[in-house]
Amino acid sequence: MYICTYLYTCIMEFEKLKLESDKNWFQRLYQSQRLRKTILFIILGALAGFIITYFTEGRVLSEINSKDILTNVFTGAFIGFFITNSPCARNKC
Repeated sequence: MYICTYLYTCIMEFEKLKLESDKNWFQRLYQSQRLRKTILFIILGALAGFIITYFTEGRVLSEINSKDILTNVFTGAFIGFFITNSPCARNKC
């Protein structure tokens, strides 16, 4: 009696596993909304850095040192990157 009950409860049925083709990591990364937002904010930050440099110097563009321009562009790009990827941007403050 115990053997029959034991055999009856141990019988398992399996369903066929359905596998869907998944995109590779580059396609998932490229199509992610977070990456697009990060790139947009980096570009906007770099543009803001350039505009701030141009208007605060009060000189013609040909007279402004390229090192100053690049420094402010990279600073603005970093700020744009930090805004989108900081812990507070992901509600983890």
